[in-house]
Amino acid sequence: MSNIIGSKMKKELVTWSPTFSVGVQIIDDQHKNLFLLVNDLFNHVSGNEQEEREYFNKVIKEAVRYVKIHFAAEEKIMTSTKYPGYPDHKKLHDSFVLTIVEKVQDFEAGKRLTLTTFTRFLKEWILTHIAVVDKQYINYFKSLASRKADGTLSISSIDIS
Repeated sequence: MSNIIGSKMKKELVTWSPTFSVGVQIIDDQHKNLFLLVNDLFNHVSGNEQEEREYFNKVIKEAVRYVKIHFAAEEKIMTSTKYPGYPDHKKLHDSFVLTIVEKVQDFEAGKRLTLTTFTRFLKEWILTHIAVVDKQYINYFKSLASRKADGTLSISSIDIS
């Protein structure tokens, strides 16, 4: 993610808080990086269409790649734990990726896509997805977890690496 986030944050459109935690460290860390991405996009809204296009061109493919890595990690946990909501969750992920790819293709075809519109779309989707959809698997994962000696919960059969 460090490839995407190059500038110092000036403003935050979205702010991470513990209420967004799903209780799985790798997923929470990836969600935090998605927040950084949205804020970085937000901080590159300049009103100058050429500047915004150049920035968008620079970061979008890396951002899409990162989102796919994140979705793959979430989906691996879901399949490894036999999470019953996996098929519906996967459909939402696939639909999101398809929407982003369509927006990128429109952009590359010369259609007008403002960074403001794109950033707000990402913000709304990410917040809704994490706060509502991702929260649905928390209780399921907790029911499978065991408590480690340090007090944290662990699902030992999962390897995300």
